[in-house]
Amino acid sequence: LPRSPPPAVSAHFVNQGPFCSQVILVQVNPGETFTIRREDGTLQCIQGPAEVPMMSPNGSIPPIHVPPGYISQDNTGVWRVVVTPHSECYPPSYSPALSPTHHLPPPYMTHPHFIPTSPAAYYPPASHGDVGPHQYYQHRLAPIYPEGKHVSKIQARSALVSWARAPRAGASGRGQADGAPPTCSYELLLADKGSDGKYRVVYSGEELQYTLTDLRPATDYHVRVSAACNSVKGPDSEARTFTTHSAPPDIPLPPRLSHRTKSSLTLQWKVAPSTCWHTSQHTGKKNGVFRECYFGHQRHFKVMRLCPAVGYTFRVAALNDIGPSRFSTEMVFHTTGSLPQMSVAPRLLRAGPSWLVLEWTRPSSCSPEEEPVYMLEMQDESKVKCVGTELSSKVEDLSRSTQYKFRLSACSAGWRSAPSSVLVCRTGADRPGPPTAPAISDVTPHSFRVTWDPPQDDGGCGDSTYLLEKSEGTSEAIGQWEVAYRGPLREHVCDGLRAATLYSVRVSAIGTGGHSQSTESVLACTLSLPPGPCHPPTIQVPAKHREVNLQWACDGENESLLYSVEMRGPEQEEDDVTQVYHGTQTECTVASLLPGATYRFRVCAANDAGNGPYSDFLEVTTAAGPPGQCAAPVVSLTSHTCAVVSWEADRSSGADISGYRLSWGQDQDSLELVYSGTDTSYEVSDLEAAVSFCCRLQAVNQVGASPYSEPVWCRTPAAPPDAVAGLRVREAAPSPDRSEPFSPSTCLALAWDEPRCNGQEISHYTIAVGDDHVASSTTCHVIRELQPDTEYSVQVRAENAAGAGPFGPCLRVRTRPLPPPAPRLECAAVGPQSLRLRWGESGKGPLTNQVTYILQMEDRNQRFVPIYRGPSRTYRVQRLSESSRYTFRIQAVSEAGEGLFSETCSFSTTKSVPPTLKAPRVAQLEGNTCEVTWENVPPMRGDRISYVLQVLGGRESEYRQVYKGEDTTFQLSGLQWNSDYRIRVLACRRCLDTSQELCGSFSPSTYFSPRRSPSASAGGAAVAGAASTRGLTDEQFASLIVLGVASFSIFIAYLLQLLI
Repeated sequence: LPRSPPPAVSAHFVNQGPFCSQVILVQVNPGETFTIRREDGTLQCIQGPAEVPMMSPNGSIPPIHVPPGYISQDNTGVWRVVVTPHSECYPPSYSPALSPTHHLPPPYMTHPHFIPTSPAAYYPPASHGDVGPHQYYQHRLAPIYPEGKHVSKIQARSALVSWARAPRAGASGRGQADGAPPTCSYELLLADKGSDGKYRVVYSGEELQYTLTDLRPATDYHVRVSAACNSVKGPDSEARTFTTHSAPPDIPLPPRLSHRTKSSLTLQWKVAPSTCWHTSQHTGKKNGVFRECYFGHQRHFKVMRLCPAVGYTFRVAALNDIGPSRFSTEMVFHTTGSLPQMSVAPRLLRAGPSWLVLEWTRPSSCSPEEEPVYMLEMQDESKVKCVGTELSSKVEDLSRSTQYKFRLSACSAGWRSAPSSVLVCRTGADRPGPPTAPAISDVTPHSFRVTWDPPQDDGGCGDSTYLLEKSEGTSEAIGQWEVAYRGPLREHVCDGLRAATLYSVRVSAIGTGGHSQSTESVLACTLSLPPGPCHPPTIQVPAKHREVNLQWACDGENESLLYSVEMRGPEQEEDDVTQVYHGTQTECTVASLLPGATYRFRVCAANDAGNGPYSDFLEVTTAAGPPGQCAAPVVSLTSHTCAVVSWEADRSSGADISGYRLSWGQDQDSLELVYSGTDTSYEVSDLEAAVSFCCRLQAVNQVGASPYSEPVWCRTPAAPPDAVAGLRVREAAPSPDRSEPFSPSTCLALAWDEPRCNGQEISHYTIAVGDDHVASSTTCHVIRELQPDTEYSVQVRAENAAGAGPFGPCLRVRTRPLPPPAPRLECAAVGPQSLRLRWGESGKGPLTNQVTYILQMEDRNQRFVPIYRGPSRTYRVQRLSESSRYTFRIQAVSEAGEGLFSETCSFSTTKSVPPTLKAPRVAQLEGNTCEVTWENVPPMRGDRISYVLQVLGGRESEYRQVYKGEDTTFQLSGLQWNSDYRIRVLACRRCLDTSQELCGSFSPSTYFSPRRSPSASAGGAAVAGAASTRGLTDEQFASLIVLGVASFSIFIAYLLQLLI
């Protein structure tokens, strides 16, 4: 419960009879929340205002403990807990949201309705005792059962279920907190598959009774009721069983026809499944009155003694002990009979834009008792438009102004008469839509042209009559519309108008279906008066052969005038002119004219009002010029090496043609002059087959040369390939085949250059080896199974779809002798970083001096790579890793070819000795003690390095060892003053895997002599100077000599440069 505002909780004792023992009702005030735990462990929160019933099945009422600040009262059997103002519901150390689960004390552990749970669902105790302040309790909900279920008014398809109100706290004189009576809702559940079957809710509400409907007769049903009060739902009550009464059978299905003749009809029917037992009754109808024709248990019956070609109406009903059912739907069946005569053609009664009303008469051959069915068919639709007994029909959804054809046939007793004659009729037209908005064009000072398009919907009337109306002024100031045109045309010229005046026009369409709406009015304004005539144009500069410069003048010139210049060519008709200029300038240059031709020019001025009259013509003759562009020549191929080029003479330049120039080449960039003369044809020979060529023509006269004609392309036909060239022998096969190894002694690897195919792809090559011929599809081939050291004559030719080409030059080749065998590989010397290998003769015969050896070594990727190729029989492999194993193989190669590789051989390198150290350094300390230092050698592949220091001094003839260890410094003591000493050092490597010690070479010796000196620093310097002077190595001495010679050479060169 929330801490603020404080809630009020009241407990009421209610006796619930046999359903439960004592019930405590917990009242939750508005705005409060009461949280409880169910038997399955889940929590349920109940919002106030509400009353929560809590039950104790064994009848004992546990004591109610209240926390500090609460008051517990007992008033007429009602326990009420009230929170005093300014009190806290929980101790300061207690959190209503987070708290561990507590256990009940021993006195309440056996009570089945006190369940430990979260602190939000507990009340803290109010007094001291064996219930501590940290223990809390909770009740679970008590069930609510409605009482007194009663089923009455049971009918065949309904029943009334009523029940008593669920027991509430109001029975002891108390309602809800606000004084209103408590409300409960009830749910009624129904099942028809037994008391333990699946129930469905058929009612939910606050009423205490409900009428069940849509029940099945003679069926057992089971009902249960449950109540829910203030969001608390009780369990379902015990099931109550009742059985509905029996009822008459359901309506049977309509009968159906299984067989018929002229005098009988065989019928079948089915009875509804809800009928307990049935007796079928079948009734036939004649002359509007039904009579019974069968009564019994069968579901089929044959009606006899009927009239032919007559329709009979039947219905069926079922009967049981309760009574008969209602009759089924009536069905009409006809006996067979004679075919009625041809029907009379239908007649058109009325016609509309989308419908037609037709009528017809009854056939005279039908008896008064027959009711024939009429079928009205329409052509081009392939479907029946009307089926029935009426003598008229309205056919709808038709197209307007469309012709339709109809015919009628009658059906009687399943037979259909012959169709009637065809009725041809047409639907009417509809009112047309408005035309499109009119367009104004050709506006002059006194007229303008109005055009419009027909309406999108002409109403089906076809050609329409258009009504053009005009009015002076704008649409807002239109006075009266007057008809300007009425007719079928879609354009009209409105003339007789006033200049510079605004007019409004509109158009409407008139058809057989009516008059359409008018279009929106369109404004048109007439122009002002056009300008006067211009003076004829003049020529200030003599005419050239391609252009003429014209000038003109006009009375009353102004900047708003536009001038139009028209030209008539030498071959144009009198009325055929071409506009060559339109602008505001009074001069222009007319270009692209023909040389030596006569042209006529005239000019007119125009303004907003229109064009003025044209001036008189000016006749001008252009000067003679070079020929015009020649027409494209015609190329005719006579063979794949010859072509004939012809062309027509050009006479449009105003001067005679003096010659032609023909250029020929494989593309436009490589065109060359192949002919120059007066002929109009030329034969080009010595062409290549299947090659595209380009040519162009140029004409020349006394004035100059014409532009080149358009290029003309042609392609010579295909021919057999050319002769094969470049036949040669290759050292190895182009694509080695492991299944067939290549041997130069028995194989020849031939290759040749691909010849020109001459327009057809080369299909294969024929190789002639002596008298034998071999086919190949590529430009390289390997001929096998030849004799070693034998000479052969080889020729190759190419073939394509056009034929076989000639053989190429003959090539004489000789196969090689058999290749030498591989020698035996041995290791002559082993080092830490090198292996010296040697090989000798194989023992099968002496090797010549022309043998080359190829030595290969296996790399990290297990691939053999060549490391040596030459005639030597020994090779030193260097730059190897110490103590490593390497694999080698060798191959002998001679002029006969490459021999096989030898078997692989593996050799291992040794471990490296430490390097030679530099000369040690000596520094004199105090007294006769000196400190010796030398360079450090890092560990070699994990092997530790130790050092050996030896000293030679005085009259000693051999060095003596004074130190062995891993340090790089050592102090010598007990030395004699002014005595000469030499010192050297070497490095030793101790192998961890073999415990072997490998020692390197001694370093160069260092000379020193201990001397007395006033200070240790001076003595140290003297010793160091002596060691430096006496310790000069051979390499240092050689470097000094080289440096001196170089300096002297530079000095001599400088002197010679000065002298020169």
